[in-house]
Amino acid sequence: MQRSLARNAIVLGLLSAVGPFAIDMYLPALPSISAELNASTAATQASLVAFFLAVASFQVVYGPLSDSYGRKPPLYFGMVLYSIGAIGCGMAPTIEWLIAARFVQGIGACAGMTIPRAVVRDLHTGPDAARLMSLIMLVFSVAPILAPLFGSFVIAIANWRFIFFAVALVGIVGIFVNLLVLEESRPAEKRVPIHIASVARGYLDLLRDPYFVGVSFIGGFGMASFFTFLSSSSFVYIDHFGLTPTQYSFAFSVNAIGFIGMAQLTGRLGRRFGLRRMVRAALISYVTTTGILAGLTFAGVDNLFVLIGMLFISFAAMGLVIPSSAVLALENYGPRAGTASALLGTLQLVAGIVVIGLMGLITDGTPLPMVATIFGCALTAFPLSRLVLKGAEPTV
Repeated sequence: MQRSLARNAIVLGLLSAVGPFAIDMYLPALPSISAELNASTAATQASLVAFFLAVASFQVVYGPLSDSYGRKPPLYFGMVLYSIGAIGCGMAPTIEWLIAARFVQGIGACAGMTIPRAVVRDLHTGPDAARLMSLIMLVFSVAPILAPLFGSFVIAIANWRFIFFAVALVGIVGIFVNLLVLEESRPAEKRVPIHIASVARGYLDLLRDPYFVGVSFIGGFGMASFFTFLSSSSFVYIDHFGLTPTQYSFAFSVNAIGFIGMAQLTGRLGRRFGLRRMVRAALISYVTTTGILAGLTFAGVDNLFVLIGMLFISFAAMGLVIPSSAVLALENYGPRAGTASALLGTLQLVAGIVVIGLMGLITDGTPLPMVATIFGCALTAFPLSRLVLKGAEPTV
């Protein structure tokens, strides 16, 4: 059991990390991309939004496909498209080309960001699923910790375009992991034929479930706070505070370490206190810490170490919330785990895209818009958790 759990965590973690690699590796290059392509900050950030928009839009396609044809075939298609999109990004002559290629890459990436959650639900429920999800995030942590460092290294010795060629190689590795290591978790007898009407009914049923939608958005606003940091941190840390791309990569990794470290406690704490109670408690820490940071920033405190330290604590709390909220959302949808996982991801990414768009209206190059937006995410997720996650723990 332990060996199987570790193996599944490594395989699913590597596949899940393919998409984040495409995000995190190019973050240190955003100012360079903006300068070389003669693009504004908002236009350069649009390349990130295009990636998220593609992932949000096409998860609802991959989910039913994986329920009908198995988990592996859609992963093959996604990894191939991901690599093609990455090569297109590396060849981009204009910001418009880059944005379009990032959209194509995002269509491919969402296979690896959707289907592993469905595999977890195929194999486990409850605290066991939360434990596997947290172990996946331990493997997944290679992306937010190492990818920015690798990206800054590439910028130091070559052009930012080589980052995307390296990302294409990551997609090729994903193809071979799927081919040689991943075992099919959706046997033929459990597959559901695809009919557009039944797929639509399935999504409508999920959208009519207030618990599923509510829990999805609890994790979604936690994810939105990450997206806020992703889209703004390179400009705040490099342009405002004067860090080098390499220094930025280390500062960025601090938050990932906090998140991943706390995520490893989800299985143990979930068994002892219950997943719902644990998520509610973590959100108290989240809203409190981000509220203090927002208050200090509004008061004129403009200190890099205060910002890094408070965000570390805030995102550590999200390490308990995000994997557990995914498990809670999928708990009742085993036969349609792919469809439910797809809609879960779409709802969360829509929340992130909307939040990034709103923040873009107030971005001024200082930490204040980023901090205020993250606090807004906490203010939304916290009362939602009190409303949705009440009552007894589910029995599985």
